[in-house]
Amino acid sequence: MANSMVLVSLMALGLLMAFSTTTQVEAAARAFFVFGDSLVDNGNNNYLATTARADSPPYGIDTPTRRPTGRFSNGDALGSEPTLPYLSPELRGEKLLVGANFASAGVGILNDTGIQFINIIRMFRQLQHFQEYQTRLAELVGNDEAQRIVSDGLVLITVGGNDFVNNYFLIPFSARSRQFLLPDYVTYLISEYKKILMRLHDLGARRVLVTGTGPLGCVPAERAMRSPNGECAPELQQAASLFNPQLVQMINELNSEYGANIFIAANTQLQTSDFITNPGAYGFTTSKIACCGQGPYNGIGLCTAFSNLCSNRDEYVFWDPFHPSERANGIIVNNIVSGSTNYVSPMNLSTLLALNSDTRT
Repeated sequence: MANSMVLVSLMALGLLMAFSTTTQVEAAARAFFVFGDSLVDNGNNNYLATTARADSPPYGIDTPTRRPTGRFSNGDALGSEPTLPYLSPELRGEKLLVGANFASAGVGILNDTGIQFINIIRMFRQLQHFQEYQTRLAELVGNDEAQRIVSDGLVLITVGGNDFVNNYFLIPFSARSRQFLLPDYVTYLISEYKKILMRLHDLGARRVLVTGTGPLGCVPAERAMRSPNGECAPELQQAASLFNPQLVQMINELNSEYGANIFIAANTQLQTSDFITNPGAYGFTTSKIACCGQGPYNGIGLCTAFSNLCSNRDEYVFWDPFHPSERANGIIVNNIVSGSTNYVSPMNLSTLLALNSDTRT
């Protein structure tokens, strides 16, 4: 796998912990469903013949077993029983009641994103898996109860960064960059993303957290590859600044069309900007250098057993050239759960779950 391995948003992976830690009382009564890319893939790609995998040390170094789990992080989700990867043979029987993770590292909104990874679960296929999951769930608990579990559940979807990193900006004069100017490409992505969200609604999802992209140009990999002085790469920063506001606008329009707050938008750029510009305020020593990697800013290539490896992961915003550390995830999730509408719109996760709990029939 080349330098373009996955991605972007500091907050998205942390949401895997939100449902099992901060909101664990409410979570006990709800299933959790996850869609998207490497920031939320917790092991599906382990079952695929692809280079987009995190199944080798030192991934998982801070888990209880100190072994890789398939997540692109140093730690692992804590708390109540986690959702299993959909491709896991252990996802059967009562474990289906907890939900499932359908995400796959390397994917994007578009089907031609991440083609270099070959065998990944593209978004249309993730949605097909969700439909298959519901059939299996109905066989276990009956159609009515299966529909209730899905409609009462929480859905997280994080996708879009790869459509820039692993598509539009992957190589000079890429096919998509020759087809679209950047603003037009963003408009096209948003229109395709809307179709995905509408399909989720068609499949019964009624509580959907949607993340934007983080500061795409500020991850250690992009600093190392695109910036001679280590500053954030401006073209990728521009992409994020175009994409995120249009995503929020599209979500607001969808909620208006459905007459309910089905979708919640997370302002990833705002949430991560403080980490990037002032890491010391959060107890980090650096937001430029990855804990695990090699080359400038530890941003070249993959995190492997032969890479430079920091001794204190808690001091680093980034675990590897693209992905945040577990501590960064944990801090960010607090804003998702209880932050102001500056961070999560139209309401935070705690408010959503409390509201839905009060109105559940």
